[in-house]
Amino acid sequence: MRGWAKASGLPKKFDLSGYSCSLMTSPGGHASGVNPAASVYPTPTPPVFIRKMRNAAVGTGCDIRLKVAVAGDPQPTLYWYHNDDLLNMDNQEYGGLWIRDCKPSDAGLYTCIATNNLGEARSSAVLAVLDLGEGNYECSFKCKYNTNVSF
Repeated sequence: MRGWAKASGLPKKFDLSGYSCSLMTSPGGHASGVNPAASVYPTPTPPVFIRKMRNAAVGTGCDIRLKVAVAGDPQPTLYWYHNDDLLNMDNQEYGGLWIRDCKPSDAGLYTCIATNNLGEARSSAVLAVLDLGEGNYECSFKCKYNTNVSF
């Protein structure tokens, strides 16, 4: 295939690892100046949000999950804040914050800070908690923002 490159093992969504390219000058030969070992390890990178938090609304008593996707090498540590207060992330999975049985006091500004030794990145969103009145409501409507609300 003269003049064309062939790709194999295409990267998956959110795969930001290092990749290498070998130039063939003749069958079995490599182009001069190419170090095949140089791309074996990922290139260290500061954190970057590839999916930022979005503003959301939820009904009282319902659950909501705020989600982010972040890339960086080494893998960034995530810190979550609600109105400038650091949240306890025990029993939470990486990249998500579940807020269960929402109350009006859960409304406000949520911020996720991703850090590694090369830098820091932030993503913020506002959560509104709607009081839908008295009574038992089922939180069964699920929209594309992973928000459970009831009417």
